[in-house]
Amino acid sequence: MVAAMKESTSHYNDWPNTLGFDAHYEERKPVELRVEGTIPAYAAGTLFRTGLGPRKITTSKGNVVTINHWFDNLGQVHRFQIHAPQADSPVRVTYNSRLTSDGLIEKIRRTGKLDGFTFAAKYDPCKSFFQKVQSVFHQEEQRAPNELNSAVTMSANFPGLSSVGQQTNGPRAATDSMTLCNKTDANIFQMLDPETLEPVGIAHQSTLHPDLTGVGSGAHAKSDPETGDVFNYNLDFGRTGTYRVFRASPSTGKTSVLAKFNHTPAYLHSMFLTEHYVVLCVWNSFYKAGGASILWTRNLLDAMTWNGTQPATWFVIDERPSEEGGRGVVAQYESDPFYCFHTINAYEEPSSTNKGSTDIVADLIGYNNMDVIHRFYMENLVSDSSTAHDCMKTPNSDVVPTYRRYRLPSIPSSPQSTTCKAELEYNSSKADVFELPVINSRVVTRKHRYMYGVSDTGKSTFLDGLVKYDAQTHSVIRWSQHGHTAGEPIFVQDPELSEEDGGVLLSVVLDGPQGKSYLLVLDARTMQEVARAHVDGVIGFGFHGLYVNSHAQSLHL
Repeated sequence: MVAAMKESTSHYNDWPNTLGFDAHYEERKPVELRVEGTIPAYAAGTLFRTGLGPRKITTSKGNVVTINHWFDNLGQVHRFQIHAPQADSPVRVTYNSRLTSDGLIEKIRRTGKLDGFTFAAKYDPCKSFFQKVQSVFHQEEQRAPNELNSAVTMSANFPGLSSVGQQTNGPRAATDSMTLCNKTDANIFQMLDPETLEPVGIAHQSTLHPDLTGVGSGAHAKSDPETGDVFNYNLDFGRTGTYRVFRASPSTGKTSVLAKFNHTPAYLHSMFLTEHYVVLCVWNSFYKAGGASILWTRNLLDAMTWNGTQPATWFVIDERPSEEGGRGVVAQYESDPFYCFHTINAYEEPSSTNKGSTDIVADLIGYNNMDVIHRFYMENLVSDSSTAHDCMKTPNSDVVPTYRRYRLPSIPSSPQSTTCKAELEYNSSKADVFELPVINSRVVTRKHRYMYGVSDTGKSTFLDGLVKYDAQTHSVIRWSQHGHTAGEPIFVQDPELSEEDGGVLLSVVLDGPQGKSYLLVLDARTMQEVARAHVDGVIGFGFHGLYVNSHAQSLHL
């Protein structure tokens, strides 16, 4: 409702921000950035960002291999180190970056093609996902760590994995150095050196536990803010898919399978975590023939299908392993069909209808179907034609999501076989929605009020600002600047403030007219600019980030 900064009413779809989809800028060694404004001292730490590198690769024979879908990007990782102020100087920022798929790029240059599976030949969704199948169906092929393309989400100190992806024996010691990995919608990890960003190892989920042999998983592992336990799922394709929900514990270094169940296999990018439960919602992005069609189509897009006749199914799982009294799947709910990339948060509260019982409240960004995947074809993202703009951004288009709140009522105290109804409590207008949602990590698994994300108001064929959304009042504060494209915001808490929105947001922004990127620092309460650190090149549009506080080693997964 309030435009916090220079929100232009003019459209800029006549200037496609193509630079962010074909990035060639790389700084292997840290360089000092010019800082405007004053970055607060409490923000000292390191921001890692995933991004994409070159879109077009010239081969040794002179032809050009072109990436045709945003999710099918060739991975690059960026590192912003925010240095604590010294007695005689303010906060400084240094920057370095590295193509984490440069070995794969060299293969493409030599062979003139991407071997193995693609997402759809010309069109592909999540490169994370494209790579997932490529990597899983070619596990017998020995690859160097930089021949993997996996930069969608990142984790630091993933329990049970050494710095090079070997299984660890026991918990991490306080003196152990930080580990870093790239993740995707697969059972694979690309291990990176946390300072140079060089790929140094490859691991699979079966490294954590021998039963985790399935192909699929979620790029967004969920981390318990109190224990640091990491939760995810592993999916084995088949006529009836086999899901295994697991927990990796930093206190023991061991991984436990919490539940195993059969259900229609689907592409699930993220899941939910509450204080006592893991919630895996199998929304309606199903695989044909249980995923077997991937073998003959050799791409993922043709193997996935939208099914609007089947309900979305919510599985509620005890987050304790069986040896600690865990009950596995304790409840199952159904809702109307929908599609989702990103969950936001979930929490428990006393039931309003069943005294003594507990409800789960779950927030997400939802779509009416899977049409949004087609929006991310490069020909739509970089097009300046009114046809592409009108087709993809009409107000009621199914490619525009809504913020949705679901309630799972009366979680049973013991496992039940009956299926209950998940209630849709709130569905926002499409005008106020956001994507790549984040919250203050202090309220993960607790009731939250403020959510942040990238905005998509229809002023361009791509993202055009940042949003703060109030879940209590449903009001919106925006930041935008004409011709500037912002990435996912990351929340950094001010330790001296108790308010949920007391802190700053970090976002990597491309200044289109200038052709260079910068690290933007916003006041999370007002969405006003605090500072920016200028990069001498273009940082490719990516997906997600990881912030590691220099004092507390707090993580955003």
